[in-house]
Amino acid sequence: MPERRIGRSSAALGVVVAVVVLLAAGGARGAAPAAYPALPVGLDRGFLGNLSAPSLTPGQSGQVDFTVGNPMSAALVGAVLTLSVYAFNAFPGNATSTVPVAGAPVLTTATTSGAVANVTLGNLAPRSTTAGSVGVATSATTPSGTFAIRTALAFSENGTAYRLASRGWFTAATWAAATELPNGSVTLNLSVLGVSGVTAETAVLVTSSALAGALYAIAGAGIALVGVGAYLFYRRESKSRAGAR
Repeated sequence: MPERRIGRSSAALGVVVAVVVLLAAGGARGAAPAAYPALPVGLDRGFLGNLSAPSLTPGQSGQVDFTVGNPMSAALVGAVLTLSVYAFNAFPGNATSTVPVAGAPVLTTATTSGAVANVTLGNLAPRSTTAGSVGVATSATTPSGTFAIRTALAFSENGTAYRLASRGWFTAATWAAATELPNGSVTLNLSVLGVSGVTAETAVLVTSSALAGALYAIAGAGIALVGVGAYLFYRRESKSRAGAR
């Protein structure tokens, strides 16, 4: 069965679908990372793009594609991109859980295979981009549903360490505290999250038949790029770079 890839055009739907899915799951179970400085004003976009994942049937393999860029004026040193399968939304039934799930997809590189893949990108010259991918493999027992993949990007620039991370690395409470003001309006407080910026997320869709795949793709494919969709929305409402925005 041909793979179906999740594109950028689904970002808006992803904000709606993925927030419901992830909040139902209670958010990520890990603690927020140590505090990192905010990126310079105007240079908080363009680091991770073209993030897409396949739709597979049980037993199939594919790949998660991405592009990492350096919009800064100096080289990024020791850049590492992390991808992690962390949440599952079953179909049919819409039952949500955290991973591990028996038979969950695994991410593969030349040297590793598991729920987490660390891609060493090395040094990136200013204004440059590099494309890459990690493999993703399912088994005959992989259940039908959406497997969410969170992302994080770490690097140093001019001796300063930065870390960007997606929604899935934070608990629901931490994310709410960082993105919602007391009056209910939206914001993005990087100080609460403890990161330099927010990256996109994607998801692998696993379907047991072509019919189920077509139906579920309509409802589930939009989970791709939820981090980007939310982040750009918050940026339209904000001016400050450090602290509440």
